[in-house]
Amino acid sequence: MKKYRSALVGLAAAVVSAVAPAVPAQAATTLPAVNFRLKATGYSGLVDDLDAALPNVSVPTVVGDGNRVATSCSPAAANRVAAFCWNSGDDDVTYWIPQGITTTADAYGEATYEGSTAVLVSWYDDGTDGVDRGIRVSFVDYSTPSAPTYRHVLLVEPYTNGSGQASFRPINLHAGGMFWYGQYLYVASTSSGFRVFDLRHLWQTSTTNSAAIGRQSDGSYQAYGYKYVLPQVLAYNQSTTNGYAPIRFSFASLDRTSTPDSVVVGEYANPGAGSRLFRFPIDYTTRMLTTSSDGYAHASEAYDVSVQSMQGATAVDGKFYLSTSDGSGNAGDLATFTPGGSVVMHYDVLPVGPEDFSYWPAKGQLWSLTEYAGNRSVFAVRASAY
Repeated sequence: MKKYRSALVGLAAAVVSAVAPAVPAQAATTLPAVNFRLKATGYSGLVDDLDAALPNVSVPTVVGDGNRVATSCSPAAANRVAAFCWNSGDDDVTYWIPQGITTTADAYGEATYEGSTAVLVSWYDDGTDGVDRGIRVSFVDYSTPSAPTYRHVLLVEPYTNGSGQASFRPINLHAGGMFWYGQYLYVASTSSGFRVFDLRHLWQTSTTNSAAIGRQSDGSYQAYGYKYVLPQVLAYNQSTTNGYAPIRFSFASLDRTSTPDSVVVGEYANPGAGSRLFRFPIDYTTRMLTTSSDGYAHASEAYDVSVQSMQGATAVDGKFYLSTSDGSGNAGDLATFTPGGSVVMHYDVLPVGPEDFSYWPAKGQLWSLTEYAGNRSVFAVRASAY
């Protein structure tokens, strides 16, 4: 459904060109950030058992083992500086839906991870083909941007099966956003907080049974035919104080331009509902959210921006960038917001169906992706244009 645009836009909104001028929308409200918090669980004790049972491979091994080839494309994004599209099978599949994005520029400041340059994209399985495989991440080798190759990796949760053996199972999340920080991949869990995956423990599985998951009676480990799996090792669970509504973890990104580094979290909202943005500090020495003396990681900033259909957000040098969707038939919008000021809308500058945001500092690029089957792309725009 096409988003309602503020009365401040007036009749001019009806006659703007495909790349509309920036338009002030509404002032944002500052919220008491300390009331929003997250607490980590312990690290999974099953990881060592599964390390012993399965071959452990490196990120460069997975990135270099692409079994699919991306295509060149030109999505309709203003100030676009880079793009690629999935192969036809991934572009057209209806039950796997892409959502989140991060890159090796998030992982480390030098923008590589153990020598690899990669873009990661999360997908969730909606189960409409009769099987719910949970979530997967595409590891895209971006060392050759003109012809990137990629491979999907299934994300799994270790558990102890009915026979008392270490196994793993699919994870049913929307995976609307994620960020990579050091060895950890953080994936947004809409109602609870974050699931955290450890890239030091990538496991190679058997691919003989595409209908099975986890440890089988013959001792093999299957993953619906996926060659590699990445395990969840811990989680962050949210809570609030003083009567504030829980955060809806719709998307997330890393901000390496803040001091200290920080995480931006935001909420998707339907028309008529409020939407909020949050910032949590993160510790570069532990790669974990910064914890206070009470054992919780508290938000350092919180705002009600009331931007509907917000799909992604990040921040660069104190300025927030928000992606918003107008449904499957209209171009997406980009909003900007600096604390203390109003949200500014840049209408129709993103392709149809934009999702999560990730910033690549050395390139000055905002990376995003689109979700609708038959019209999917991964693209970057010049952040300084906004």
